[in-house]
Amino acid sequence: MNREDQDQFSPMDRLLALMSMLRHREFGCPWDLKQTFESLIPYTVEEVHEVVHAIESGDRDELRDELGDLLFQVVFYAQMSREEGGFDFQDVAAEVTAKLLRRHPHVFPDGRLESFGSRQELSAGEVVSNWEAIKRAERAGQGNGNGEPQSVLDGLPQSLPALEKARKLQQRTAGVGFDWQEVRPVIDKLKEEIGEFEQALAAGDGAEMREEFGDMLFAMVNLARHCKIDSESALRESNRRFEARFRDLEKLAAERGWELPERELRELDQLWALAKTRVRERTGGDSH
Repeated sequence: MNREDQDQFSPMDRLLALMSMLRHREFGCPWDLKQTFESLIPYTVEEVHEVVHAIESGDRDELRDELGDLLFQVVFYAQMSREEGGFDFQDVAAEVTAKLLRRHPHVFPDGRLESFGSRQELSAGEVVSNWEAIKRAERAGQGNGNGEPQSVLDGLPQSLPALEKARKLQQRTAGVGFDWQEVRPVIDKLKEEIGEFEQALAAGDGAEMREEFGDMLFAMVNLARHCKIDSESALRESNRRFEARFRDLEKLAAERGWELPERELRELDQLWALAKTRVRERTGGDSH
């Protein structure tokens, strides 16, 4: 492909051409040729996490780079499917476009791009409710493929991270009215689950402790959902705070010539309190 040819193609066209060349049986890359749908899964998951990190760090240059890596994963899967005689990238783009047109009747009244321009007075919450109703109708039309009665829980990926799966389960059931309308009963439920865990702990019942601990986490996700808090993001933030504070604790210990395993917990707690203050002063964060 010479320079004149390059100028005639969009960046997306060039990326698709590059992917095809990487998978060329004679001249392609051995590593790319070796990959399968299954072998790419860990790389795809990693790229998603790197996109999240770039967003949370506020680095837009990094985000652009990571989004490109994630897009490459999509292109990779589409190329392998095309080689099998299945869908290609254009089919993927067409499918998601049709889906978004179908799920945004308030923006595209007749389901076509050409119908854009009719103003609809809907709140963000109403949009979400309509979106879920449309998805339920789509699932009802598709069936669940196993001959069992249709469920609002059909179609949830089994591979979702546990916190996200819990949120999705709760969101789906809330869509058909199985949900508390206020936060207070959710808090009461969490307290109930904590009490049941304490009972299992007192009894020394490991299996029951595990079950009740899971129920506590599920209730915590429900509380977060009602408070419009993303559980996964909140936990990541707590992880970052803990890591920053503990690293600072290690520096404080080193300044004192302390070996951590040799110190009493009381002494480490004092360093922890100091580390929290120092990290808060550096970052402007809270002290919790």
